[in-house]
Amino acid sequence: MSNDPDPERLKALEKRLKQVRGTEEKEHAGDKAYNQAQYAWQMVVELIAGLGIGFGIGYGLDALWGTKPIMMVLFIMLGFAAGVKVMLGTAAHMQKSADADAGTTPGTRSEEEEGKTGG
Repeated sequence: MSNDPDPERLKALEKRLKQVRGTEEKEHAGDKAYNQAQYAWQMVVELIAGLGIGFGIGYGLDALWGTKPIMMVLFIMLGFAAGVKVMLGTAAHMQKSADADAGTTPGTRSEEEEGKTGG
């Protein structure tokens, strides 16, 4: 028995490692697409929830005070504004996580970006 590795076994091992690494990279790409869809649905739900809560509060106050459309319209607009504010917070969180994945800090530009803008 010699201590020299068998070249055929090494080639087979290298081929198996490439296959395993290739499937892992494909799975990570799918995770990113799933993550983006998850954020999109989260934003939609946040907006709808704001509108629904605003409608509920406005309708309840209108029924209580007898001012049918006034409070409902007012609170639907407030619910929409709250939903948009929460959506913007989610978008900011998504941008921060994308910057962290890319290894950049928010508010800084790379040399390539500065060259493109002439800054």
